[in-house]
Formats: sequence, C-alpha cells, structure tokens
Amino acid sequence: MIPWYRKKRFWNLPNTITVMRTVFVPVVVVLLWERPDFVRAMVATGVFIVAMLLDLVDGWLARKWDLQSVMGAFLDPLADKLMHVTALIMLIPIGWAPAWMVLVMECRELAITGLRSLAAGEGLVIPASSLGKFKTSYQSTAISFLLLHYPIWGIDCHSVGILLLWISRFMSLASGAEYGWRFYEHYNRRKEAGGTPREM
Repeated sequence: MIPWYRKKRFWNLPNTITVMRTVFVPVVVVLLWERPDFVRAMVATGVFIVAMLLDLVDGWLARKWDLQSVMGAFLDPLADKLMHVTALIMLIPIGWAPAWMVLVMECRELAITGLRSLAAGEGLVIPASSLGKFKTSYQSTAISFLLLHYPIWGIDCHSVGILLLWISRFMSLASGAEYGWRFYEHYNRRKEAGGTPREM
C-alpha cells in the first residue's frame, strides 16, 4: 500500500512542505515588525534559511516520487516569492534594504509574470533560464545576510548582503531581458510555423 505522503493527491509530503513554507512568512513579519536585536535577527535568518532549504527538499521529493502536479507547480514558486518579497519589504522600514532595489525586483517579477501569462495564452512554454536560477540563488543569499545585518566573526553582514543584492539585481534585469527576447523569438517562429504551439 502506498503511504499518504507518496500518493498523487494534494496532501502528499512535497505539497505539505510547500504549504508549511507559507506559514513561515507571517513568522518573519512578526520578527521584523520592529527593528530586531541580534537574537531576533538570527532567528529571522534561521527561519528564512529553513524555508529556502525546504524549497529544495519539496522539489526534489516531487521529482523523485513522480508527484509533480499543476497545483504543486503553482504553489512552489508562489511560496518562494512570498518569502522573498515579505523579507525584503519588511527590511525597508528598518533601514536594512534600499526601497528602490526592492521596487526594481517587484517590477521585474510583475513583468515576467505578465509575460508568462501572455506566453501561456499563445501556447508557448517558457522554462526558467539558468541566469534566472542564479539570480534566485544570489537573492536568497543576499536576503540571508541582510537579515543577519549585525557583524559576525568580523564579517560586515549588511555590506555583504547589499553587494549580493546588487549582483542579483543585475542578474534580475538581465534574465528579464533574456526572457523577453526568447518570447519574441519563439513567438515569431510559432507564427512562421503556422501557429503550432511549441515548447521553447
């Protein structure tokens, strides 16, 4: 008999982990509601890192057990973006993240989401690029350092976080431009091929 956590239904283990990651979002909000001291900053960082590690775990389990689903494909990036956006927005009023950088990130995410919807309407499938994946990795690491903020073992965590955030912003804009160009190229190819949807 197949155990509950490996069944092809919503409450299998990968989806349960994904939902659990969204529960961490309000925890981060509470921890960053006021300028945190060193201990609260460490706890917030720990919660964020655990959420990011669980992101890797639920994806790996879904692939290993062949439990990939439309709902899982929707919830997984949603949980990831909720955590990233929440952490960055909460860092703005306490002065630990530049508001304009967060704005650039949000504008890019909205633009890509809109482009994905447009591509889906045209029958095109545009997978995440390598540059986009690197951007996410740098962004996660940047947020971790920004959450730490305070110097540890002689390392200025805030300065490291800002540097990594600059790198992730550059990758964010570059991957967004790459995404738009790929959509333009393949949309034209689809039209030339007689309108047959084709995966990019």
